[in-house]
Amino acid sequence: MSYKRILIPIDGSPTSNKALVAALELARENGGHVRVMHVLDELALISGFEYSGELMKAAREQGQKALDDALAIVQSSGVEGDTHLMETPGKRLGEAVADESSAWRADLVVVGTHGRRGLSRVLLGSGAESVLRLTTVPVLVIRGDEKS
Repeated sequence: MSYKRILIPIDGSPTSNKALVAALELARENGGHVRVMHVLDELALISGFEYSGELMKAAREQGQKALDDALAIVQSSGVEGDTHLMETPGKRLGEAVADESSAWRADLVVVGTHGRRGLSRVLLGSGAESVLRLTTVPVLVIRGDEKS
């Protein structure tokens, strides 16, 4: 199968950058287009409170910086691409990625995983696992290094 529209959710971590590089290789091989996305609502879900004001501004700036850095990598690779900053109050990462993959008509989602196990996985959840469960298109999961 040829993947022409590849969606890459990122969080600015080395693991999500590794997923970005893998997605760019696929896009280059297939003459594809990538969309790099960042979802903003993770802090509210982890902490249990809605954030606003300066904290929300800082979260937006950090998300936009992650997207700008990723777009620079996309542009240097010669692959066509764009970015999307998503604010998704009340939605988890998997739901936001599933919604975006459908709305953008993605052929593939490439996501990095930190490979957490045990208590840290229970407490922090698994973004990659929720993407796998909720997205209707194929998902390529890229495992991070042990220290990522």
